[in-house]
Amino acid sequence: MSALLATVVVVPRERFSVAPRALAAIYANTSGPFHLVYVDGGSPMRVHRHLASEAHARGFTLVRSERYLTPNEARNLGSHHVRTRYIVFIDNDAVPEPGWLEKLLECAETTEAWIVGPIYLIGEPEEERIHMAGGDARIEDSSTGRRFIENHRFVGRRLAEVRSHLVRQPCEQVEFHCMLVRAEAFERLGRLDEGLRSLGEHTDFCMLARQHGGQVYFEPDARVTYITSGRLTRSDYAFFLRRWSEAWNESSIARFREKWNLSDHDSGIRSIASYAVEHRLIPFRGALRTIERVFGWRARCLARRVLLAVERRLNRWWVPPIPLARRASTPAGQVRVVN
Repeated sequence: MSALLATVVVVPRERFSVAPRALAAIYANTSGPFHLVYVDGGSPMRVHRHLASEAHARGFTLVRSERYLTPNEARNLGSHHVRTRYIVFIDNDAVPEPGWLEKLLECAETTEAWIVGPIYLIGEPEEERIHMAGGDARIEDSSTGRRFIENHRFVGRRLAEVRSHLVRQPCEQVEFHCMLVRAEAFERLGRLDEGLRSLGEHTDFCMLARQHGGQVYFEPDARVTYITSGRLTRSDYAFFLRRWSEAWNESSIARFREKWNLSDHDSGIRSIASYAVEHRLIPFRGALRTIERVFGWRARCLARRVLLAVERRLNRWWVPPIPLARRASTPAGQVRVVN
C-alpha cells in the first residue's frame, strides 16, 4: 500500500519515560508511508525537548498541552490534525513490531471494518505474554435486568501456547493501546467521550461502533507491546497517580453506568472498579515484593492495605472528587502546535 492512508496519533497513557523508545520503534518498524501527530500532555521538559527535536527532524506534528490530559482529550486533540482515511491511535508506552501498521491497514481495507486492533503483548516484546487478543464487550438484557459482559481473550497466556487459535476475525472490542479507526466512523459517532477520563473508553467506543453498524476486527499478524517494565521516574509518579486517581476512576465509572443504563451493583462494573484499584498499586509493587520476600505474604497483605489507604487519602486531597456537572467533559486548556 503506497498511498498515504493513515495518520498515527500518539497519546500519553500513564507515564512518560518510555516515550522516546516507543516513538523510535514506530519509525523503525513502519515501512509504509504515514503521517504522525504526537500529543504531548504535560510531559517533563526533558521529554518535551526530545519530542520537539524529533518533530523538527522527522517533520511530524507535535501538539503540546502544559497540563496533563485524559486519554480521550488527547485523542480528540490529535484527531483535529488528521486528513487521512484512517486514524491509528497508539499509546506513548506501546512498542509496535515490524509490519504492524501495514497489517492493520490490510485488515481494514479487506474487511471494511470501522475498528481494527492488533494482538496486545505486555511486559517486554521478547516475553511474548498476551495482554489481549481481541475481546468481548456487550450489554445483555434479561429478566433480572441489564448486565455488562466484558472479557479479554487469552490474557496472561504465552503467544506460543495459543498461536494456532489466533486468526483474523470480528470481535466485540479492542483496546486503545493501539487501535485503527476508519475516520468516517467519527462522522457517525462524534468525538470520543471525554467524560470517560480513565476507564472504559475503548469499550464504550467499540460498543457504539457496533451499535451503529460498524465492525470491530482483531488482526493477529499485527503486534504491539504495552511496556510495563522499568521503574517509574518522579515525573511518571505525578502523572500516574492523577491518571489513575480515585476521582478520575469514579467519575469514569459513573459516566459509563449512566450512559449504558447499568446498575452500580453490576458484576462487570465491579470488575472494572477492582481492576482500577489494583492498577493504582503498580508504583508500590517493588516494595510489596521486598516485604513479602523478607517478612512473608501476611506482611505483604497488611502492607498492601496500609499503602492503599494512605494512597487513597493523599490522592483524594490532591485530586478531589469531580462534581456531577463536570463529569461529561472538561476543557482541554491551552494547547499549541510546536511543529
